[in-house]
Amino acid sequence: MTTWLITGASSGLGRALTERVLAAGHQVVATARNTDALDDLRAAYPETALITSLDVTDPSSIDAAVARVEERWTGIDVLVNNAGYGYTAAVEEGEDEAVARLFATNFFGPVALIKAALPGMRGRGNGLIVNISSVGARITIPGGGYYSAAKAALEGLSGSLRKEVGPLGLRVMVVEPGSFRTDFRGRSADRSSVQIEAYDQVLGRTGDSALSPQRGAPEKAAAAILQAAEDAEPPKLLVLGSDALGGFRAAADDAARDVDRFEQLSRSTDAAS
Repeated sequence: MTTWLITGASSGLGRALTERVLAAGHQVVATARNTDALDDLRAAYPETALITSLDVTDPSSIDAAVARVEERWTGIDVLVNNAGYGYTAAVEEGEDEAVARLFATNFFGPVALIKAALPGMRGRGNGLIVNISSVGARITIPGGGYYSAAKAALEGLSGSLRKEVGPLGLRVMVVEPGSFRTDFRGRSADRSSVQIEAYDQVLGRTGDSALSPQRGAPEKAAAAILQAAEDAEPPKLLVLGSDALGGFRAAADDAARDVDRFEQLSRSTDAAS
């Protein structure tokens, strides 16, 4: 039995993962800003479900949640940074305050939780950090630049963190979902109130209305994450959904073409030996 702390557990992927992990017999600290939607899990799993409110942008809220885990159980074995939301805007349309809020939730919140969980994990010499990113960090659709940037920042941090804590017995896994049947495009999304006419065509053609259908099933994603987390060697990157796989490979091929095309120019900048 392991102890998981999952943020954004009240709906979508977070809710599905919470249910799956509890059903598998593990202990779960299910967190959300509003925990009313989690009352049924509290009743169904009185011994293994700890429901607590958590605002990932509030350091005191994070400290209180981690303290509750340590009071009831030995500490956090698996931290899942899932809480987040989307923001649609052309880069020029981005509102400073809205972008700051986006990064506070999608990037700085996970960083604060990681820093709060690491002392206990280091002390036990065991732990897994799961950062929920998005294939958007790779495919970078028009109108999704700020969201993509926040997720790319989380992935960059995860890569360095993995190398720092690996020798200490800890692991880091990034999850890149594609489009899943959640509220991500509904109540979990925000959009700029600024609209510049010059971008109407490209955002109308490739924005929300033209995104791929939400094919992914959250319960299947939850099962996949649990399976990967329990593997003897969890993957550094777990891509979820056939749309995410297609996007990942297309982006990688596109980048490789330019790298290969300008290989000699790249090499030309080496200092002469």
